Amino acid sequence: MRTRFAENLDSLSGDLASMCRLSVTAMSEASAALLQADLELAEHVMDVSGELDDAAAHWEKRAFALLALQAPVAHDLRFMVGGLHISADLHRMGGLAVHIAKIARRRHPDHVVPDEVLDVFTEMGAVAVAQAKETEQVLQHRDPERARGLLTADEAMDDLHRSLFTITQAEDWPHGVQSAVDITLLGRFYERFCDHTVEIGRRVIFLETGSLPEQ
Repeated sequence: MRTRFAENLDSLSGDLASMCRLSVTAMSEASAALLQADLELAEHVMDVSGELDDAAAHWEKRAFALLALQAPVAHDLRFMVGGLHISADLHRMGGLAVHIAKIARRRHPDHVVPDEVLDVFTEMGAVAVAQAKETEQVLQHRDPERARGLLTADEAMDDLHRSLFTITQAEDWPHGVQSAVDITLLGRFYERFCDHTVEIGRRVIFLETGSLPEQ
């Protein structure tokens, strides 16, 4: 029974990494849809998000079944509880990618991102995808030291987010209020996406060490 339980935990751990891989795909495609005004890619993000929805629901169902049948303690219990939080974070990451894709779809065939902030959003997309890929590796190996790197890796995104306010609030911003609103929302979606990777890093540290680092 104990061997089977350990195998189930390993399988659940691998499933979290697979869910993170879906969030990488969703964010990568959402960013491309945004920058290229690509309607087909924007629609495909919805499909990927649906896969992530199903995976998150399946993870929770398996986790609760193990909690009910095995009554895990110590490290195993931390994994189950932490894993439920991580699954929720990954689910929200997919939802944020969908929000980005929906704005691109709503404004199609127009481009949402004006030239003044094109470089910023290109970098935001790259940072978000890189952060999610690193999160996938952290989940795959459950390495608390590597997870600590996630706690500060979102600083680059924070800097980019702040730069958007500087640009859109300038007196010579030529694209009007609606564009400024779109840009502000998009920046927030990218920032929150990376915030969730930070939270996942904190949870991995907790489930492996028993200590939850300060925010």
